[in-house]
Amino acid sequence: MESHHGSFKGVMAIIVASFLWGTTGTAASYSPDVSSLAIGAFSMGIGGVLLVITARKMLLIDYKLMLEQPKIFLLGVASVAIYPLAFYTSMRLSGVAIGTVVSIATAPFFAAILERLISKKDISLQWMLSFVIGAIGIALLTLGKDQSNNNAYSLNQQGVGIILGCIAGLTYAGYSWSAKRLIESGVHSKSSMSGLFGCAALFLLPSLWFTGDNLFSSSTNAFVSLYMAIIPMFLGYLLFGFGLNYIDASKATLITLIEPLVATVLAIVIIGEKFKVIGWIGVALVSLCLLMQTIKPQKKLRLAVKTI
Repeated sequence: MESHHGSFKGVMAIIVASFLWGTTGTAASYSPDVSSLAIGAFSMGIGGVLLVITARKMLLIDYKLMLEQPKIFLLGVASVAIYPLAFYTSMRLSGVAIGTVVSIATAPFFAAILERLISKKDISLQWMLSFVIGAIGIALLTLGKDQSNNNAYSLNQQGVGIILGCIAGLTYAGYSWSAKRLIESGVHSKSSMSGLFGCAALFLLPSLWFTGDNLFSSSTNAFVSLYMAIIPMFLGYLLFGFGLNYIDASKATLITLIEPLVATVLAIVIIGEKFKVIGWIGVALVSLCLLMQTIKPQKKLRLAVKTI
């Protein structure tokens, strides 16, 4: 049973990680000529390599334990590799706001389903309420964005983008759940995250041969590329792995609802985007969702699952 102090440390680590992730959209806006696929593959791939380098001693100790759970490990690797491709393509087809919202907002739902169906863990009533509040807040954030200056997206593009956003949410939940299961089996959090991301890098980095033409074509592009890889991805996922030592994957992914909130604030202050009143109501609801997740849960809501 997790201690309140340990839970607080885990929550705070994931809050900081979410803040770092929330800067990616604003940072990427300074390199409009770089493919979003290249940004995703480079940042996740190089971040994975850095995680492996910093956790190499732990990996040498834990790699056998990870390989003893091949299904969990391969699920995590596949999820990490697919996530940035689905996430950034979703934003390209349906717009940054919709792509980000769908990807982030669906992750806690998929994480809770994985934990309930596979890990047989109970879902707290507090989680259910905070999820509803957070999901409504994210929806209002999207509706509250002033789209007057943006290019219109066709319904077909938006539909495909939303589907890819759901795939991103599922894979985000998938590698969060896999990392948590590895940690629970005795694998160190650094080994868990670096193992998954390092192996995924073997698939992501080669894709830059086709998409990475402009990554270092200017000093600005180079700075943005390196920033995305080192700060949000490497440092962010280091903190995320640390947080998974203390809290469940469903709670961790729910806390990351703060990411689009941070992205929204930065877009307003730095990029100059505008939001309607309904958008600010969404900001308040996401903040309330975050506050609810810092309070220790009390009662559990038991959901019956019919077995065939």
